[in-house]
This record gives sequence, structure tokens and C-alpha cells, in this order.
Amino acid sequence: MSGLMITKDNFTFKDFKLSLQKPVHIGLPSEAKDSVNKSHRNLQSILTSGIPVYGVTTGFGKLSHVKINPSDQRKLQLNLVRSHAAGVGRPVDKGIVRTMMILKLLTFVKGYSGVRMSVVNQIIQFLNEDIVPVVPEKGSVGASGDLAQLAHMGLALIGEGEVFYKGKQTESRLIMKSLGMVPLQLEPKEGISLINGTHYSTALAIAILNYSQNLLQCADIIGALSVESSLSSRNVFDPKIHSLKAHPGQRNSAQNIWNILSDSDIVVSHIECGKIQDPYSFRCIPHVHGASRDMINNAADCVNNEINSVSDNPLIFSEKEIHSSGHFHGEHIAQAMDSVGISISEIGAISQKRIHYFMKGIEDIIPPFLALNPGLESGYMLAQVTAGALASENKTLSHPASVDSTTTSAGQEDFVSMAPWAGQKALIIAENTATILAIELMVSASAAQLFLKDSQPSSVTREIFNEVNTYLKYDTGDRPLDKEIQGIKSLIISGKLTETVESKIELI
Repeated sequence: MSGLMITKDNFTFKDFKLSLQKPVHIGLPSEAKDSVNKSHRNLQSILTSGIPVYGVTTGFGKLSHVKINPSDQRKLQLNLVRSHAAGVGRPVDKGIVRTMMILKLLTFVKGYSGVRMSVVNQIIQFLNEDIVPVVPEKGSVGASGDLAQLAHMGLALIGEGEVFYKGKQTESRLIMKSLGMVPLQLEPKEGISLINGTHYSTALAIAILNYSQNLLQCADIIGALSVESSLSSRNVFDPKIHSLKAHPGQRNSAQNIWNILSDSDIVVSHIECGKIQDPYSFRCIPHVHGASRDMINNAADCVNNEINSVSDNPLIFSEKEIHSSGHFHGEHIAQAMDSVGISISEIGAISQKRIHYFMKGIEDIIPPFLALNPGLESGYMLAQVTAGALASENKTLSHPASVDSTTTSAGQEDFVSMAPWAGQKALIIAENTATILAIELMVSASAAQLFLKDSQPSSVTREIFNEVNTYLKYDTGDRPLDKEIQGIKSLIISGKLTETVESKIELI
């Protein structure tokens, strides 16, 4: 099991790549423990002084005017976790839940939440034993924190929820009993500290950013192969051309394609063919892929800032100073994820256009639909239809979640971010786009191997063929294509395609 030390240092979305994929062992340095303990002592001093504390000595949301008796303060925290565990839908991916729990720890060690080390230790033990709370995917509007999802996490910590453990879903209390663990008993403020914050939204954002980084590289790789297989020009990717545009993403995409095709005999074979300009979906690959790269990098900066922020409420600054705020509001994450969703959707949309170009047939060399016997066979006709369906779905999903809002808590929480839905949509778009790219790769690889046998593809392309042909049965005529698409998609989402290319050249 890989390790991760929870410190006050700054983290980036890339630091969570492992927790998204598999269990991680969590360590906590003494400095972090001291910070947690100091914050708890400050809270105790504040409560002793009689200073009103939202969510501790008062009710929540619209009920914040209701005073809570000291004897009921523990019950208040328990009631909060129980009542807010109202999520619905499918369980959230275990990697995202693990990441959400780690983000919660990062907030606690900053020293503004007032929780005991007992809370921190319970989360750490869950992570180290790979006990993953069952968290429903829907029910958060991205303000007052991701309340529903975090409440389900909290419910598991107190032994009242469900968890995944060793491949099974079962009651949290049973797993804790079997491991000699004790359910967490909530003290004042600990319930609200557990469920406040943007940690679910941010975990979704971390997942989509890690996913999208790989997709961007794969898009350049597959786009380059399509340029080669469609007998399009490499010249438009010359770095000196793209030096005239100041967008780094565009320059990087152009350089990637230029390098991938550097030794292609197919490209050289038609250099004097007289064709001046290719369709935009080929000629403008760097402009579209590059824009998506730059927008996603901007979103990554925003998400990294959120990772290293405190999104709890209220915030304890000293033994005499506590403040309510709106740090739980997920607007930054919502807008960032909306931009990522749009950016990835564009990657899929231009890929679908390149697939369409092949379907018409190319220069009496590549027949319509890449059919070996057009008319009797349909070739990749319906694969292109599938790509079109997914690209269209992405367009609908690209409508920004952040421009929507709703009113909750009887009007007290009257403008929410919808950050979780922005992240969930972006993940769906990414999955769809990975499938579209898989179809493009299937089509372009088939085109080269079936109809361009007289010219040698680039050395990078040949390595790609070696991987793709494990799944691709391009020379067998009409056949069911679903398993081939899924197999090629697995090369993309696993990172294997990128690794194969980077064994030959360095991608930017």
C-alpha cells in the first residue's frame, strides 16, 4: 500500500492519483497533531466563555436563531449527521470517497475546525484499513458544504452507515466490531465539521482532472494517426507556424502531432498531391485541442487552490475568536468543472468530425465506411453513429451547472453552486469522449492497415498498431464492434496508449 503524509503543505490534484486508484496508507506528523489539538483547545475555551457558536450552541440554517442547551449539544451533532444523510443514487466510486476523506483530513490539520484527534484518527483508520463509506452520488447542491455525501461518510464513522470492505457492502458497525474499532462519539462541533465543506465536489474535480490529462494526450495521439491515415497534411503542424500564436496548449498539441508523424512514409508519399487544405477537424486540431488544454490547466489551478483551502464553518482562529463564513460554497469548483466539461466535450466533438470524414471515403483509396465490400458490408457505419450519439449527449451535458441555482433551508441558503453536478457531468462527458476517441482510433488504424499497405506508417504509429490489434479485428469484414470499442477504450483510460507512445517520443 502506497503512503501519503497529511501535512499543512500544499497539494495538487496529481497527488491524489493513487488514492483514486487504490488504498493508501495515511501518516500524520506531530506538527499536524499539534495543530488539531490546539484548535480543539481553542474551541473549548470559546464554549466555556459563553460566546455563541453557530451549529454548536445554535440550530442550523434557518434554525440558527434557536439556542441549544449545553446538555443537548452532543445530541445536536448526532442529529445533524443522521438527518443530513439523505443522499440518493448509486454509490460514489470508492476512489473518489477515499479522496474526499483525505481532503477532509487536510482541512482538519489546518487547525480551524476544533475537532478532537479522535475524529482525525477514525478517518485515518478507515483509510488505512480500506474501509470505504457507502456514499450516494446525488443530494448535494454545492453549498453549506456537500452535506449529504459528507453526512453519509460521517454516518459510517459513528457506526450507523454502510461501508465497502474487502469487496462487500455491509454495515459499518459490524466491520468496526470485527476489527476491534469503536464507533466515533461526536462532541460539540464535530458533526458540523464532518459534513461542512467542498470535499466531495473537490474530490470529483480531482478525479476529472486526472482523467482529462490523459485524454488530452490521447486526443493528440489519435488525431495524429487520423491525419496520417486520411492522407492529410503534416505541414500545418510545423512548430514555426504555431509559434505565431501565443497559446501554450496549441503549441504543445502541434508539437506532439509533428513529432508523432516525423518519420511517416505515408505522409511523405502524398506531399506533392496538390491538396492545399484539409478540413478544419484535421487542420485545426492544435487550435481545438490546445484551447481545451489551456482551459483545463486554468481549472486545475482553481482546484489546487481549493485543495489547499479551509472550507469548514464556523472557523476558529484563537481561544477567543470564532467566525461564521461561506467557505463551504463551491462556486469555484462549479465553474472550473463546467469549463472542464465543455473542454472535454470539444475534444469529443472534433474527434467525431474526423470519424465522419473517413465514412465518406477518401480519394478513391479508402472506400466509404472502410467496408471491404461496400454495399454488401456496412463497415464502420454504425460505429460512427455511436460516436455521433455520444458527441450529441456531451453537448447537452455541457450546459453549465453553475448558472443554475436553487433555494434551500427555507431561504437561508438562497444561492447555491451546483458544484457536484458540474463534476458528475464532467465525468460522464469524459467517459463519452474516451469512447469517441476509441472509435476514431479503431477507424484510423483500420484505414491505414487495410488500404495504405504500400507506405510505411510512422514508427510511433506502428507501436500503436501493436497495442490496438490485440482488440481490433480490422481484416475480418462486418462483425460486432462493441467489444473492440471497449477494448481500445481500455487502452486509452488505462494510460497504456500514452505509455506506448512515450516509449518512442516525449509528449508535451
